[in-house]
Amino acid sequence: MSKRIFIDTNVMLDLLGERNPFYESIAKIATLGEKGKLTLIVSPISFATVNYFLSKFENSKTAREKLRKFKIISEICSLTEHTIEKGLNSSFKDFEDALQYFSATESDCELIITRNGKDFKKSLLPVMTPDEFLKSLSNI
Repeated sequence: MSKRIFIDTNVMLDLLGERNPFYESIAKIATLGEKGKLTLIVSPISFATVNYFLSKFENSKTAREKLRKFKIISEICSLTEHTIEKGLNSSFKDFEDALQYFSATESDCELIITRNGKDFKKSLLPVMTPDEFLKSLSNI
């Protein structure tokens, strides 16, 4: 079974928006997901947020096509009433970060990939940047 990693919204946007200097490392992770060496887990909230931002910089058809392609290589986790309840009652400062975190834990993810580690100070899961994660890989 491949390692289940949760991809935070900012990292998904780095990939689909091809944002430098962050694109290269998340592209390598996405390739590992495409090859089945990792399972990339993403929140449905991330799809909505990334669509919003991509559509500001490119036409909505292109943005939607990028999301369709990313959906093929990723697994979308459930966002349930239970997840919302946990987020509302958590000590996370930011509600969206709480939803991301509880989505990751409820989806049996082993770690969270983000560029905003400070947003996940309360995380019981390991939190890494894409670069840190790539450096941690030994035999994938």
